[in-house]
Amino acid sequence: MLTFPYSTHSLVKDIVNKFPKSSDIFKKYRIDFCCGGNIPLADAIAANGINEEALMNDLKALYEKSSSAETNVEVWTQSDSNTIIDHVINHYHRTSEEELAMLSPYVTKVSRVHGDSHPELLKVYDLFYAFKKELTEHMEKEESIVFPLIKKLADGTVENRKEAIQLIVELEKEHDHAGAILRELRKITSDFTPPVDACGTYRLVYKRLEDLEGLTFMHVHLENNILFPRYF
Repeated sequence: MLTFPYSTHSLVKDIVNKFPKSSDIFKKYRIDFCCGGNIPLADAIAANGINEEALMNDLKALYEKSSSAETNVEVWTQSDSNTIIDHVINHYHRTSEEELAMLSPYVTKVSRVHGDSHPELLKVYDLFYAFKKELTEHMEKEESIVFPLIKKLADGTVENRKEAIQLIVELEKEHDHAGAILRELRKITSDFTPPVDACGTYRLVYKRLEDLEGLTFMHVHLENNILFPRYF
């Protein structure tokens, strides 16, 4: 089991900076990790009358879930297609859906509060929601149409690959477009580097956007470079 590297002596802001998804737990317990984050977690727990054991258990569970995901793609070159598809769905699809849902209100808030002084955030807002829509529709197409067809090809119940190839080409084009949106996000945020006057939530959005980029790249890599070439 992974050792949770933080304690109640850790500053709230330091936990969020190094483990961005912890912000979801702090939000759940109404701990101010933004303006009030420069205090030990123990002080925040005491000030808000929080059950320390429950909070720490939630943080540890999320940390283990976030850190234990298989990111070494070497093993997948030897895995059968059904195993890869199940992994893509259970890890990349479900994780992306969760992160897109959790990150949305932060992106909206930052663009609304800071958009006047940092107009690039208005573009970040537009790009993020365009990416969210495209990726959500893309994953739905994979799960409802393309993956079931590939599984049939893999187990030999369908032999005609023509339809699968056409659909795979469409998916790869969608991957390219999603990648273009992510490149534009990286460009407009100066490689996800927040300005010096950025608040905690502002910084959090940039860090989680960068993490989302990494998650998407791994997702696309498994499909474009390992799964899909088997059917051309």
